[in-house]
Amino acid sequence: MIRFQDVSKVYENGHKVLDGLTFDIKQGEITVLIGPSGCGKTTALKMINRLIRPSAGEILIEGKNIAGFDPVALRRKIGYVIQSIGLFPHMTIAQNVGLVPRLLKWDKARIASRVDELLAMVGLDPDTYRSRYPAELSGGQQQRVGVIRALAADPSIVLMDEPFSALDPISREQLQDELIRMQQDLKKTIVFVTHDMDEAIKIADTIIIMNAGRIVQMGPPEQILRHPADDFVRSFIGKKRLHEEAGEPVTVERVMVKSPVTAYPTRGLAEAIKMMENKRVDTLLVVDRANRLLGQVSIYRILEHFGDETKTLADVMQPAEHAVKPHTPLTVALRMMSAHQLSNLPVIRDDHVLAGLITRGSVVSHMAEVYARKEMREKFHAG
Repeated sequence: MIRFQDVSKVYENGHKVLDGLTFDIKQGEITVLIGPSGCGKTTALKMINRLIRPSAGEILIEGKNIAGFDPVALRRKIGYVIQSIGLFPHMTIAQNVGLVPRLLKWDKARIASRVDELLAMVGLDPDTYRSRYPAELSGGQQQRVGVIRALAADPSIVLMDEPFSALDPISREQLQDELIRMQQDLKKTIVFVTHDMDEAIKIADTIIIMNAGRIVQMGPPEQILRHPADDFVRSFIGKKRLHEEAGEPVTVERVMVKSPVTAYPTRGLAEAIKMMENKRVDTLLVVDRANRLLGQVSIYRILEHFGDETKTLADVMQPAEHAVKPHTPLTVALRMMSAHQLSNLPVIRDDHVLAGLITRGSVVSHMAEVYARKEMREKFHAG
């Protein structure tokens, strides 16, 4: 579908951004360009719609050199989503989404139908949102509009330049899921730039890892995780992911809540209850000023002694009889929780400093993450 053939980019000051890139982007797949800042990934992306021209080499789309294409006509046939979204503030959502179809001289009824179809596709009720302006939407909603605007004229190619990186983690994950879901139906050729390896692994059919203007490794996520090409790739992927892919035991440190709710022993019982209410927990871990674990106290224990206004957490806390170290295999921690019917399990370092907390919720979150990753791989191999 898209071919880079010995493509280089050198600026007037002699700085070489891209150095002889040769690779193919397959039709109907999500190809992710990833690497550290300055590696050339965004430059390569912008060459596809001629926002940047190569100093040497050729870029072909369906076998034709894009150097011979009219750049304006080319851009109208390629969807483009950027980090800053770029919605026009004076236009309604419907006008923003229908912009390229209007430029392509679609009739009004067809544009209106397409706008409503796309809004519904990303969970934005057309009757509610089509007449609103960008300032009336949340950041995640605006980015959804940015994505469907790029799809409005039904382009075969969509370029996405770190489109979700400015969003909060929850919105970002939702939009990643939305993109995967849409792609299953639409089968667009998507070129996606990111600096986040977790994002790349989640959405990509093919990952291209770049450094200093060159391709270091290219392949499916599974292949790269199992067979990193060199130390740079290993470092970029991260040790935790490599250990998991190699089948090494998952440790407590990988799953634990890293900032559990703690309190000093001098806290009064009313203060403790208020803290529990605000943090939505039923147990507090009691620590000293050096964050060493002293004990723990449940809401039931506090209520039992609440009538005595002189008591503090030091008076009612109980020792943490069971704890594990960060390097403990998760399976060992789970057996301990099951054997002693524990809802949570503190994680402490050798100096007794609190490192985290294993909870049922943190375990379920980890299992869901592993299942989702496995499911995506199975879909990839099946496809």
